Amino acid sequence: MAPVIAGFDHQRVPVADGVSLHAAVGGSGPPIVLLHGFPQTHLMWRHVAADLAADHTVICPDLRGYGASDKPADPDGTAYAKRTMAADIVALARELGHERFALAGHDRGALVAFRAGLDHPAAVTHLACLDVLPTLDMWEALHGTIAAVGFHLYLMAQPPGLPERLISAAPDAFFGHFLDLWAGDPRAVPADVRAAYLDACRGAVPSIVADYRASAGIDTDHDRADRAAGSRLRMPVTVLQQDWGAALGYDAAALWGAWAPDLRHTTVTCGHFMAEEAPADIVKALRALLAR
Repeated sequence: MAPVIAGFDHQRVPVADGVSLHAAVGGSGPPIVLLHGFPQTHLMWRHVAADLAADHTVICPDLRGYGASDKPADPDGTAYAKRTMAADIVALARELGHERFALAGHDRGALVAFRAGLDHPAAVTHLACLDVLPTLDMWEALHGTIAAVGFHLYLMAQPPGLPERLISAAPDAFFGHFLDLWAGDPRAVPADVRAAYLDACRGAVPSIVADYRASAGIDTDHDRADRAAGSRLRMPVTVLQQDWGAALGYDAAALWGAWAPDLRHTTVTCGHFMAEEAPADIVKALRALLAR
């Protein structure tokens, strides 16, 4: 039996022309939307979501292009822009009856959450981003041989064709590499969840590549325009991340502070999959954010 978030209902919700998202929804109270990262699905929030559902309506979608959500073609390079994916999330919440909501994202989901906070400040009341830098800052921070840790970013930035072909030749080896490499505690992703992640990714190679390709193009254009315009995140923001700045030579708190005047930045000691490795810590941080 495929793993699920216990006690949550599953829905398909239309969010754009021809695009519906799969979402697990549970609990009652003020709404919070939780966005997953790579190479995962909404299941990564299973522990955190169950705790928050005691007093919140918790919405855990699969992002466009991932999991059981729709995977539209991307003929013009905009279908997986974070601006497009952020609009999906606002539409999802609205379809479920919520004009305003708190938003937390991990990895790719954090980039979508960041864009939603900039593009839809009236909708996003609180924002949490886990283990990323904003896209433009990320590219500017990568340099020298140490940037080899991000080889997948460069691979999936290439024009359509080669990345999809290479990854599709050995999808379990490719996606499993990151599940192994990035986990501080491999036990945090048990065999059934790992199998669900690999199965989902195996069926989504073109859309996952399109998501990453957008981050090497249109997403940086949007970030650059917002930086030039002085755009800022207007809501309380919490950022939790590993100390990649020490290795790559950047000040993560300063980079985030340029975007978020009301920022609480914390460096964590667990691995990348923090919502699965240290769910109690993530719940504590999110509850503190929601109280601000």
